[in-house]
Amino acid sequence: MTQRAPYLLIDAGNSRIKWALVQPDGKQLANGALAHDEDAQSGSRPASQSGPQSGSQPDWSGWPAPCGAWVSNVAGTGVAARIAALVDAQWPQLPLTTIRASARQCGVSNCYAVPDSLGSDRWAGMIGAHAAFPGEHLLLATFGTATTLEALRADGAFIGGLIAPGWTLMMRSLGEHTAQLPTLDAARARGLLDAGAAAGAADPDRRGPFFAADTPRSLSAGCTLAQAGLIERMWRDLQDEWRVPVRLVVSGGAVDEVASALKVPHTRHDSLVLSGLALIAADDIAQRGARAGGG
Repeated sequence: MTQRAPYLLIDAGNSRIKWALVQPDGKQLANGALAHDEDAQSGSRPASQSGPQSGSQPDWSGWPAPCGAWVSNVAGTGVAARIAALVDAQWPQLPLTTIRASARQCGVSNCYAVPDSLGSDRWAGMIGAHAAFPGEHLLLATFGTATTLEALRADGAFIGGLIAPGWTLMMRSLGEHTAQLPTLDAARARGLLDAGAAAGAADPDRRGPFFAADTPRSLSAGCTLAQAGLIERMWRDLQDEWRVPVRLVVSGGAVDEVASALKVPHTRHDSLVLSGLALIAADDIAQRGARAGGG
C-alpha cells in the first residue's frame, strides 16, 4: 500500500453515516451515505454525481484499496462495530483510526477545558472550515439531530459553541409531550413550509415562514424560526463582540429549511466534516512518515 492510496473517510452521525474515498491531492473518487435503518436499500455513486445515496451497505467494490480509514463517530458503540465490520469485509486488516478532538490539530486550537470531550464531528468540521475559508472569522451552524454552533477565529482558535435541539427533534418533542399538538416528521414539515412559501411568493418583501392559520403550519414555522432566530442572534452578538465581519457557514440535514428563514448573509458547505477528516488523515500520514524517517 503506498502513501498515494486514497483515504477512506467516514462521518457517523445520529441520523446516518456519510463516507468518501478521497485521494491525497483532495480529489474525491466516490461518496455515499448509509442509513442507520438496516432495512434500507444499499447504494453508492461516483463523486462526480451530485449528492450521496442512502443505503444500509456501501458498494466499495471496484474502488482502489485505501491506505486507511479515518472515522468520526458520534452515534455510539453499536455503529462503531458496524463500521468496523463493513470496512473489514471489504479490506481486511485495513488500519482504522477513530478520531477524537485534541488541544490542537491542523491549525485549529480547542478552548474546551477537556479537549477530547468536544464532539469529533464538530472538531473535524472546524478543521474543514478553517481550511475552506482561510483568514476569515467564522460562525459554523450545523442543523442535524442537534443544532450546533461553533465560533472560530481567523487564527484557528475555537472560542466556544452552543448546542440546541435540532429542527426535527424540536418538532417531535412538541408532538410527544403535548396532548393536542401533532407529531410532525421532517417530510410533512417540509411540505408545509413549501406550501407556505408558495402562498407568500406574491409578496416579494416576505421571506421564509410567517404567522400560520392552522396548527401543523404553526408548529413547523415556529420551530424553523426558533432555529433561525438562534443563529441570527449569535451571529450578530459575535460580530459585536469581535468587531469584525464574521462569515456564517451553514450545513446539515435541515439546512434547506432553516436557511430559508435566515435573514442574514450565509454560506452553505455540505462536507465540512469529511473535508476535515481528509486533512486529519493527511496530517496522520505525514507524522507517520516523519517518525519512520527519524527512526
